Amino acid sequence: MYKDRNGALEKGRIGEWGKKIVSIIHRLTDSPIRRFRLLPLAFSLLPLALSLLLVGCKEKVGPAAVSRQTVEGVTVTEVHPSEVEEYFETSGTIRAKTISRIASRTLGAVTSLRVKEGDRVHAGQLLLTVDDRDAVQRVIAAEKAVESAEQNRSLADITYGRYRKLYDEKALSQQEIDQIATQKKITELDYERSKALLNEARVNRDFTTILSPVSGVVTEKKTERGSMAVPGVTLLTVEDVSSFVLEADLGEHLTGKVTAGTPVDIAVDATNQQLRGRITEIVPSIDPLSRTFIAKIALTGPLLRTGLYARVKIPTGKKIAIVLPEKAIVQKGELTGVYAVDQGGIISFRLVRPGSHYGNNVEILSGINPNDRVIIDNISSAVDGGIVSGMKIR
Repeated sequence: MYKDRNGALEKGRIGEWGKKIVSIIHRLTDSPIRRFRLLPLAFSLLPLALSLLLVGCKEKVGPAAVSRQTVEGVTVTEVHPSEVEEYFETSGTIRAKTISRIASRTLGAVTSLRVKEGDRVHAGQLLLTVDDRDAVQRVIAAEKAVESAEQNRSLADITYGRYRKLYDEKALSQQEIDQIATQKKITELDYERSKALLNEARVNRDFTTILSPVSGVVTEKKTERGSMAVPGVTLLTVEDVSSFVLEADLGEHLTGKVTAGTPVDIAVDATNQQLRGRITEIVPSIDPLSRTFIAKIALTGPLLRTGLYARVKIPTGKKIAIVLPEKAIVQKGELTGVYAVDQGGIISFRLVRPGSHYGNNVEILSGINPNDRVIIDNISSAVDGGIVSGMKIR
């Protein structure tokens, strides 16, 4: 309705006034003289006429009815902040707790190789042998030297006994008996030295047979039969796979906050394992370049291997956060969001920024506020702009 001084005027009458003004303009400009004189007035009345015509032509338009799809069978939860465990996330490399690098202690050619990579071995098992001909000859020579020294010692004992008897009968001087006693001691020392050299030769001979120091798995082989074994150069690597250790770098801000005995969560992506470990040792020194220190974590598992990459979550305290079940998070291409429900039951897709994971829950950093309602079950039925029927609030 449009009103003037006398009351309401319908749109149709306004349109009639516009037509009358156009007719007046036409009559005023029907002759050349009038057109010239009254043309400015006609142009000034033209906008008014056009506006009245347009208003008169308008039809009354009301608000359009919106049709919404009904959504049933969904579960809605009201969001409330809760206390969660805060974690420091880092990564590290898994290795066997005991890694034995086997090397020869004597120079010689490898005469036999009894194992290959992947073989399981037990402590004391023969792994390889080195040419022992020189060592055997040294043992034989040492054995002969011991035999000779033993005979000299026996002769010295007999001689000392005879001279001691003469000394007791006052037939020898003190100097003479002291000289015989000294010779006896020298022969005893020679015998002991010969025995020590024999033991040394036998030990060196034993170095030519290399045994496994631990039970485990042969993970590396760096020699072949006929190759030269050089003292100190690794020939085999044996790992004890019964236990493993993970070394993780922690930021210096965690100094004093993380201690030995702290339980940690470990994820090994390569084997799809979720493990639980425990910090066994904290290295007290801090790397001045990376500003980190090392925490050693003990863990066990059937599929673990040296060199595997692992992600580590270490608890550092508690905080208040908004968390939602992971199944409530919807991924649409590059967009991450949830289906929120207002007080009237209308569903809207709301973009969110997820944070850390806490078990099956995800922290929501932005996009959701306390007391908002979010669909957490039967997400596939939710439709943006739909209306929830029979809403279940958990």
